[in-house]
Amino acid sequence: MSQINKQLKVKAELAELDTVIGFLEETLEQAECPINLITQISISVEEIFVNIANYAYPESGGDCMLNMSVENQNMTLCIADSGAPFDPLAKEDPDITLSAEERDIGGLGIWMVKQSMDHVEYCYEDKQNKLTLVKSWE
Repeated sequence: MSQINKQLKVKAELAELDTVIGFLEETLEQAECPINLITQISISVEEIFVNIANYAYPESGGDCMLNMSVENQNMTLCIADSGAPFDPLAKEDPDITLSAEERDIGGLGIWMVKQSMDHVEYCYEDKQNKLTLVKSWE
């Protein structure tokens, strides 16, 4: 299988979610990714994109850039925005042994992303938040 490299730039708006998921699913299907993993990756990307759309640009709108590569059944997806610096991995994982009423609000989505992916990494460089997701399959 040859290497796939694709890029998508969209407005960081909830109205663009279908475009983002369509881009992701089409690329993963092209790479012959199993449907159960496509679903898992799509849910993770939806969580991240919705957070960017809702929180990255509180004053005015901005863009979200997705850079995706797939080679030898290994996907790397970098999701970048130019919003306020925010590291979603910095918050402590939620205590899932507690009931919903006892748990602090927030953090469950990014925890789910970390559980679903093989590797998740955040960095802030070139005035951009960059969250990289890695997932492999056989």
